[in-house]
Amino acid sequence: MSQLARDTEMSRPLLYMHLKKLEQAGIVKSEMELSEDGKAMKYYQLVSFDFHINQEMITRAVKTLTIQKKEGK
Repeated sequence: MSQLARDTEMSRPLLYMHLKKLEQAGIVKSEMELSEDGKAMKYYQLVSFDFHINQEMITRAVKTLTIQKKEGK
């Protein structure tokens, strides 16, 4: 997970939070494995899925966006 955190330029706790949410949504799955030295390692894998988007979904998503006001306006 450390390499993925570096690649995505985010902290390990933030990455873990996102992976946990993706797993709860069924988009990724995880598996624990023990290395030869007894260290527990968690691997994540993308789950095959279909995603269909329509105008109603976009309209609902836009309402959840936080828009920051520019200074001076």
